[in-house]
Amino acid sequence: MQTPPRVLTVAGSDSGGGAGIQADLKTMLALGTHGMSVLTAVTAQNSLGVQGAWELPVEAVRAQFRSVVDDIGVQAVKTGMLSSAALVETVAELLAELTVPVVIDPVGVSKHGDALLAASALDAVRSKLLPTATVATPNLDEVTQLTGIRVHTADGMRRAADAILTCGPRWVLIKGGHLPSDAADAAGDAVDLLTDGSQEHWLRAPRHDNRHTHGTGCTLASALAARLAQGDTVPQAAVAAKEYVTGAIAAGFRLGAGIGPVDHGWRLHGGN
Repeated sequence: MQTPPRVLTVAGSDSGGGAGIQADLKTMLALGTHGMSVLTAVTAQNSLGVQGAWELPVEAVRAQFRSVVDDIGVQAVKTGMLSSAALVETVAELLAELTVPVVIDPVGVSKHGDALLAASALDAVRSKLLPTATVATPNLDEVTQLTGIRVHTADGMRRAADAILTCGPRWVLIKGGHLPSDAADAAGDAVDLLTDGSQEHWLRAPRHDNRHTHGTGCTLASALAARLAQGDTVPQAAVAAKEYVTGAIAAGFRLGAGIGPVDHGWRLHGGN
């Protein structure tokens, strides 16, 4: 039997199953890779928000990482919720040892607006974590957290990308899904900007009138990592990841009394 590409997620747990480690592993499986995990935090979380979060000790994070990488090996890594400066610095140190693609999703807040990263950790994200990234995938709120830039237009996305690139990632994917429907695209599409400072790729997809979008950021970053593990270039991986998450959003479903998740298995239900 052939071993599938191996992808590691370093992130927090979402007890509701829509985001975090759970979303990452579902995405990795859906895209034909073997997902592995380093748990950084446990959250009590459902469709209404985050009711509590407990960070794991640095020693536990380091031990999980060494256990997986030293024995099984990895072909791509994706990071999510890291919560504190100590965890950010530890994970950055571990990632710096690797030569495989790394996708950094600088998770700052949950879909419901709950803080998932301490303000004291922002300097470590900028100076230590982002330089390890093959691709960084901030949304517009995270762009503001990290750079102070508030994005309202396509030109604003370019300025945001330039600011993030100064922190050291090779590529940045600015996620424009939070922009008003006509702000970055006349057709009202959801538009993301992928750039390395010289190449510029605008990724467009139809907006779906579906409020059940919990886990979109985790899902996109994990899809990117999965495709990079399979040998795609960064632009190829970004196009494929955008297509996958768009389908997952379209198929998002009601769960609980609040915001439901995207459907990571949408292709199993008759999708392409």
